[in-house]
Amino acid sequence: MRAIIRYDSDMPQAKEMVEATWGSDPRFSSGVSYRFVRSEGQSFPRNRCLVPASAFEMQVEGKRYRVSLEDGNFFYLAGVWESAMAGWPLAFRIITVEASRDVLRYQERHGAIIQRRDVLHWLDGTLPESNLLVTPPSRIFDIREVGKNGAPSGSDGAAHVRFV
Repeated sequence: MRAIIRYDSDMPQAKEMVEATWGSDPRFSSGVSYRFVRSEGQSFPRNRCLVPASAFEMQVEGKRYRVSLEDGNFFYLAGVWESAMAGWPLAFRIITVEASRDVLRYQERHGAIIQRRDVLHWLDGTLPESNLLVTPPSRIFDIREVGKNGAPSGSDGAAHVRFV
């Protein structure tokens, strides 16, 4: 369960923060729960949501990395929510874009970053999706390897990757 921000389904002009399950109902996809949906070739006219975040993590070849914005600000990940149905709770999936040049060294995709200034544009659909669901520019992320407990591992000699 994670917090998402969406328009209240009962009061369409009111935003709400609710807990939702991350991943689609596996009963409709051969037992697989999908957590992500690609942005390319898709349109998301309704059920948009935001996932508040200060970082996201990736795991590559047994190593974990935490990715945050270089300036330390929090951000949102673009998402879409699905109503609760037949015993499966309210759920959401994160929309992905091609990885920024910084992240591309580790993986090919990541969640679409929605900056705080674009929150209403995403929720209201007041800007074209092509303006919001984009690969971020280079040098906006701070990428750090983290230890097994989730803490940065710079003190034990592990690499701290910073893009300048």
